[in-house]
Amino acid sequence: MAKLLCGVALLPLLICILVTAPCVTNATITCGEVTALLTPCIPFGVFGGTVPPDCCKGIKGLNAAQNATAEDRRIACSCIQEGAAMIPGINYDRINTLGDVCGSPCPYKVYPSTDCSKVN
Repeated sequence: MAKLLCGVALLPLLICILVTAPCVTNATITCGEVTALLTPCIPFGVFGGTVPPDCCKGIKGLNAAQNATAEDRRIACSCIQEGAAMIPGINYDRINTLGDVCGSPCPYKVYPSTDCSKVN
């Protein structure tokens, strides 16, 4: 219960940080959009269980948006990496299954050690 309250309490901070993060002018996706699409996935990333339908909708939307350019994929990767690092109890192995679970595989895996600048 404490993890849930902590995660929920940090959610507005995470959204504010990602929405105000600088964006690259060539890219068509922003950290704010990534955050909005993936916020429904946070409970699954922390607690597991059933993946919410809105999470899968967000995963599919993100994959469609980031397929535009390699720069979009790099920005999305960095936003996910930075956002996940701020969520207490996040399970990276679990969040990296979401693309497959939702039927929309991600072209990269996000861990604290992932070098998003090398995502193509």
